[in-house]
Amino acid sequence: MQAEHRLVRRVSAAISGDVMADEASRARYATDASIYQMVPKAVVVPRTVQDIEATMVVAREEGVPVLPRGGGTSQCGQTVNHAVVLDNSRHLNRILEIDTETMRAWVEPGLVLDELNRALKPHGLWFPVDPSTASRCTLGGMAANNSSGGKSLRYGVMRDNVRAISAILPDGTTARFNGTGPAPGPYADLVTHLRALGQREASEIKARFPDLLRRVGGYNIDALTGNDVNMAHLLVGSEGTLAYFTELELSLAPLPGEKVTGVCHFPTFRSAMDAAQYLVKLGPLAVELIDDTMIGLGREIPLFRKTINAFVEGDPAALLLVEFAEGDAAANTGKLAALTELMGDLGFSFNGTDARWGGVVPVVDMGLQVAIGEYRKAGLNIMMSMKEAGKPISFVEDCAVALPDLADYTEGLTDIFARHGTRGTWYAHASVGCLHVRPVLNLRQDSDVRKMRAIAEEAFDLVKRYKGSHSGEHGDGIVRSEFHEKMFGPRIVKAFEEVKALFDPDGLMNPGKIVNAPAMDDRRLFRYSPDYAVPEFETALDWSAWPGSGGGFQGAVEMCNNNGACRKLKAGVMCPSFRATRNERDVTRGRANTLRFAISGRLPGGLASDEMAETLKYCVSCKACRRECPTGVDMARMKIEVLAARRRERGLAFGEKLVAYLPRYAPYAARVAWLINLRNRIRPLRKWTEGLTGISSKRDIPIWSSNPFRDDEAQDADPDALLFADVFNRYFEPENLRAAVRVLRTAGLRVAIARDGSGRSLDCGRTLLSVGCVDEARAEARRVIAATRIAVRQGVPVVGLEPSSILTFRDEFPAMCPGPEAEALAAATLTIEEFLVRDVDLPLKPAVAPIHVHGHCHQKAQDAVSPVIALLRRIPDAQVSLIDSGCCGMAGAFGYGKETYDISLKMAGLDLFPALAATPDDAIFVADGTSCRHQIADGTTRQAIHVARLLDQLLQPGV
Repeated sequence: MQAEHRLVRRVSAAISGDVMADEASRARYATDASIYQMVPKAVVVPRTVQDIEATMVVAREEGVPVLPRGGGTSQCGQTVNHAVVLDNSRHLNRILEIDTETMRAWVEPGLVLDELNRALKPHGLWFPVDPSTASRCTLGGMAANNSSGGKSLRYGVMRDNVRAISAILPDGTTARFNGTGPAPGPYADLVTHLRALGQREASEIKARFPDLLRRVGGYNIDALTGNDVNMAHLLVGSEGTLAYFTELELSLAPLPGEKVTGVCHFPTFRSAMDAAQYLVKLGPLAVELIDDTMIGLGREIPLFRKTINAFVEGDPAALLLVEFAEGDAAANTGKLAALTELMGDLGFSFNGTDARWGGVVPVVDMGLQVAIGEYRKAGLNIMMSMKEAGKPISFVEDCAVALPDLADYTEGLTDIFARHGTRGTWYAHASVGCLHVRPVLNLRQDSDVRKMRAIAEEAFDLVKRYKGSHSGEHGDGIVRSEFHEKMFGPRIVKAFEEVKALFDPDGLMNPGKIVNAPAMDDRRLFRYSPDYAVPEFETALDWSAWPGSGGGFQGAVEMCNNNGACRKLKAGVMCPSFRATRNERDVTRGRANTLRFAISGRLPGGLASDEMAETLKYCVSCKACRRECPTGVDMARMKIEVLAARRRERGLAFGEKLVAYLPRYAPYAARVAWLINLRNRIRPLRKWTEGLTGISSKRDIPIWSSNPFRDDEAQDADPDALLFADVFNRYFEPENLRAAVRVLRTAGLRVAIARDGSGRSLDCGRTLLSVGCVDEARAEARRVIAATRIAVRQGVPVVGLEPSSILTFRDEFPAMCPGPEAEALAAATLTIEEFLVRDVDLPLKPAVAPIHVHGHCHQKAQDAVSPVIALLRRIPDAQVSLIDSGCCGMAGAFGYGKETYDISLKMAGLDLFPALAATPDDAIFVADGTSCRHQIADGTTRQAIHVARLLDQLLQPGV
């Protein structure tokens, strides 16, 4: 421990970046997307290459290994080690240069692939290695792994697209690895030794290396043979074991033109595998497999259900997605016709039966093609969405064989699974004979660990029989390195060890990967090791859909498989705090890992600890992960549990009480609205209240209305809808509720405000939940359930204006009050747009300006944005567009906090504010969320209104 403290002190003094050695930070870097866990000695977030060099000097002198890390999405354990982990992704992520004439780019290792391609798109270029993790994988990690993707049939793998790598060697030497001869010096000596090794072993390499595109196992020592040697190709696939990459020179390609996809349907899995060898002769861009299990799982995920129904005909056993990009529509049409003809020649027709049933569904619409691509890329995570204790496990998942052997190989591997009492789901790259398959196992059980070892041994024997590759895409790491001798023979393995010794004689760089590896089934290295246990603990919400302690909370937390989808920087909403900070602490994955350590006793203080509170500090409870995380990790709900645990131990601060009990004191505050509103006008008051309440003096608080909305303003008999009057619209913007009542009545509908006769307004409990007062929020939920029970039984919908309030009925109420009554209310709950879009006729004047809509995060999470757009498009002459924005960053009280104000504005500044600035001056902005409207008003010169207000303004007079 003393040595580790010394290491941290020395590195901290030597660099400008961050150094972290606390338990929570180390927990967040202890895992990747594999089954393994190795807690690092420390975590370094370098700002400069000089920081890397200084860290390596200290680590070398202290005898501690180093591990370069990018997105941390490795599936074989490459990016975990008992080492100093250096996270390149936060700062070392620049595009250094793009040369459009020579189609080259120079980048830092922490740059995310999608970020590069966004910069290249205006130039008509892209980097054509396209793994499914493109939204979060880094170019340095891709090079270290020798990554590939669905388009490798045309563009090859990472090795084929890297021209040069600048790197730091373990002894501190810097060198540029490329295809030119080096100047005299240590690097030149290294090259000489390596070239000699390549020439010496050339015949053995030719005899032992599989003749396949998809071979990424071991070191690429075949790159050392022949006359045209590029030393960078040896570093590609070396998994951080040889040198630290600081810059990559990449080859670019023109963007593919217009694309089409033919979705080939097959009655049996084997028939699809057999057909692949014939389909590739048509020259497609890609041929991707989806099996019936993945189709079934995808249909259970709301994000993908609509897409699947649009391109899947009937109930196929397997699909092959055949993609063409021939440059123009006519050529693409010709390819689809040829594909349809070929499928007919192979004996398949949608008019056929049994083994002859099948055919091609052509997909020309680009939007649907993109949606299919996203679904296909999410294949791994869709499989991992299973809630039971057994999960699909990656260890034989990307073996590759020649296409003529594909049907026999997959059938043989399926038989191996069956002999061991398990099954696998197949998907991915049929065009190159590299299919992803994961048998379902529970690695907490010794019996299933033994099954994993037996399956691996038999599977690799099968691969060897077909002269295939045991590592076709995801590298070696811990899970496959020990099998190199089986696959390559002892002489090649000794050559690998010689390469490692030439580069890194002291074992500084990521030891135990590729050579000198531990056993793949060493449970001490598992995420769920033999001593992993979660004792029973109290929870406040219902987690019974998952297994494990805390009523299932353990299982919900452990759904996170570290795939890193939450690290994407564009598209959707997840995860707004990470997008603003690029800090692993502030992403859903980092939070889930910290939670796992907390509930298993690895984090002192558990859920109520300061470390856990700090981890969730910037979580805005947007619920994007609830919808966008492929494994369904609901961090917003988990945060409620953490807040509840903390409140039980520590109570509430004054500022938290102000938030929690807003609905209780609001009626009294409204009576002195003029006095409270002075706070915004008098600067000393702003500063004084900041110290008292924690509300930032930089932020205006909402203006209290002196004429709040009253329940008796709408109490029609036999109502067609119960309107829930939330606290925010009731006391701050009552004009929204009044507008809603006028709109509903103009439509010929009777409306009554939901109430219980107690004299106190109904409350959704949102403010209470935001500080962890679950028991009191549950009491409010029960009041609402009781007050609406009769109407719900009669089929009367419960309608609301504020998304964060009304959608609580659909989400948190069943978790707080599980049972049929809460479920019935959830089913009856609608946003006002969901209600009005149901055949309600409104007499509306034409729109006078374009309408731009910003969706509230909770609307997006519960698929409630599309009704907003559909309703507004009923306005005559309306030009309606959805703003491509993530979270506004306000998130209720979050944006008001003095410690979170700046990050709140930063979140809004990523997408929302620039999108607003780009719209016409006369544009109308619609935002249903109270927080969203306030953020727009505070951070821009624009004003947004609620849908109800806009509709009310456009009502035809006298109707």
